Amino acid sequence: MPRIPVYSVDNAPHAARERLQALQAQVGKVLNIHGEMAHAPVVLAAYGGIQDAIAEHGTFDAATREAIALAVGNSNDCGYCQSAHTQGAKAAGWSQDETVAIRNGGIDADPKLTALLNVARAINSNGGDVDEATWNQARNAGWSDTELTELFTHVIVNIFTNYFNHYAHTELDIPAAPGVAA
Repeated sequence: MPRIPVYSVDNAPHAARERLQALQAQVGKVLNIHGEMAHAPVVLAAYGGIQDAIAEHGTFDAATREAIALAVGNSNDCGYCQSAHTQGAKAAGWSQDETVAIRNGGIDADPKLTALLNVARAINSNGGDVDEATWNQARNAGWSDTELTELFTHVIVNIFTNYFNHYAHTELDIPAAPGVAA
């Protein structure tokens, strides 16, 4: 059962309404996670600030961003985010089977992306520490220092939402991803 009630745009704190309205326009509805974050406008603003920075300065395409989100969500066992990012990944061009493969460790057809996702999982699982072999695998696969630095921001925004969902016990209001409990 959710710990935090879900606000709508109409009943959210005034300081959260503009951001919540923008998220509603982007997604088509107020997702439970966003409506819960709206209780403390600072939480919604922090999430939005990272998303805005990625939109303005990020270099990864949508398919790569969604693959990172799927890998981190799986590593954190966040059913809500795995479900949300399965939808996003499909919109970015991944097949349903590919989303499952990404969640489960990578995709054999793209060793470069798998190397990046291994770094993302290491950041997440090891408190930011990435062993030299994993780092060098990504560098040897063709990822630049700039891209590996940017990756950190993508991992952090996903940890932010994964942990928030665990913290708030966010109820799934989107279709569950294959193999993810609702």
